[in-house]
Amino acid sequence: MKTIAIIVAGGSGSRFGAEMPKQFIDLNGKPILMHTIDVFERALAGHDHELLVTLPAAEFDQWRQLCDRYRFDVPHRVVAGGETRWHSVKNALTAVGDGIDVDVIAVHDGVRPLASVELINRCFDTARRMGSAIPVVSLNDSVRQIEGEASRALDRSSLCAVQTPQTFDARLLLDAYNLPFESTFTDDASVVERAGHEVTLVEGDPSNLKITRPMDLALAEYLLAHA
Repeated sequence: MKTIAIIVAGGSGSRFGAEMPKQFIDLNGKPILMHTIDVFERALAGHDHELLVTLPAAEFDQWRQLCDRYRFDVPHRVVAGGETRWHSVKNALTAVGDGIDVDVIAVHDGVRPLASVELINRCFDTARRMGSAIPVVSLNDSVRQIEGEASRALDRSSLCAVQTPQTFDARLLLDAYNLPFESTFTDDASVVERAGHEVTLVEGDPSNLKITRPMDLALAEYLLAHA
């Protein structure tokens, strides 16, 4: 059975303040997205697998040029992204097809380049046993819920931050994405839950940060340099 990793890379770089999409920004000598693809290739090297990368169609040429410039030859298939993350994942799942020869599918943010091989393997192993695996980490900051002009404190011990790769039994994920789009679909776990399935939480990794702002890039550079 084949293992699939869908790497979603549709960011514009607007919050980052960059002229190019943030997934193409240099991180220690090569674009962020290449680091992300690399770690999945290492993690899945012992399996029959395929890597799918979703990008806006307008960025296909730029990505090909970057692959040529950096001599990046990790096998992967590029799929056109969509209006939202949900639409991008839906397009990738359509490219997968009926999934009859696929056992597990992971969906990962293209700008999370520091996911470890250990974390990826933990998610895949748990999804094979339990049907799903959602990596989470505890919150360090106090949190409040805003209600109109007021707010109230929440118990952070009952909350967690959600990461990727969010990993699922292939049939379960394909079936869940047959649902029509809803604005409340913030990640794949929310889609699967809407389809009536519970999800299994696994321990995430605080180093598995999502690069959104320049300070995230600086931290990622430090972590890579001291790995």
